[in-house]
Amino acid sequence: MSRHCLEASLRFTLPCSGTGTEGPAKQENFILGSCSTDQVKGVLTLQGDALSQADVNLKIPRNNQLLHFAFREDKQWKLQQIQDARNHVSQAIYLLANRDESYQFRTGAEVLKLMDAVMLQLTRARNRLTTPATLTLPEIAASGLTRMFAPALPSDLLVNVYINLNKLCLTVYQLHALQPNSTKNFRPAGGAVLHSPGAMFEWGSQRLEVSHVHKVECVIPWLNDALVFFTVSLQLCQQLKDKISVFSSYWSYRPF
Repeated sequence: MSRHCLEASLRFTLPCSGTGTEGPAKQENFILGSCSTDQVKGVLTLQGDALSQADVNLKIPRNNQLLHFAFREDKQWKLQQIQDARNHVSQAIYLLANRDESYQFRTGAEVLKLMDAVMLQLTRARNRLTTPATLTLPEIAASGLTRMFAPALPSDLLVNVYINLNKLCLTVYQLHALQPNSTKNFRPAGGAVLHSPGAMFEWGSQRLEVSHVHKVECVIPWLNDALVFFTVSLQLCQQLKDKISVFSSYWSYRPF
């Protein structure tokens, strides 16, 4: 179990056990695409838990316009999901390793308590990768991500980046303003991982509607590995808990 936690930690370039040193976060380029559209193409550079570069092309069919925008050179965007997952794995390892090698557990209840604490951290780490945040459109508009690009994003575009399971996802929303005399029933959209065309929101003095949604993604292999190690580690924790419960019942009900 401890070995699988350490394997997961290596995927997040956590400090190596016993050395106190951290593996270097190398830069990895990922080409994002979709089998359903070629209107958005992007190359994102991931360095540990941060996007250090982004290069995005958007083709707008109505006027055959090609838009290109990239991160400013002085900017990086932290992927909070990866950072949080990393912190939870680090805490799980700390719980397992924060004892002298000669330490002996005195009761099964003590082991069960430790397993519960470790499983809680591993579950939280896994959930951060499998459950992207639900955001409203105003929250996406107010995000610092929109100010990362040069040239600046046009006012009728929103961009969101997130992790979903083992995938890095980029969503581009095209917007249009609703006219004051519009007969459409204005109903602001709630929070969602991915908003649909027709979603409405208010930003500043304008009422806006999503006209087109473009989503591209790619698999990050080391996130896939981490999710596998989370699952295996949780299974091993549960197996140990089950065995301790069986033995505890045996000792409690012995007839002699």
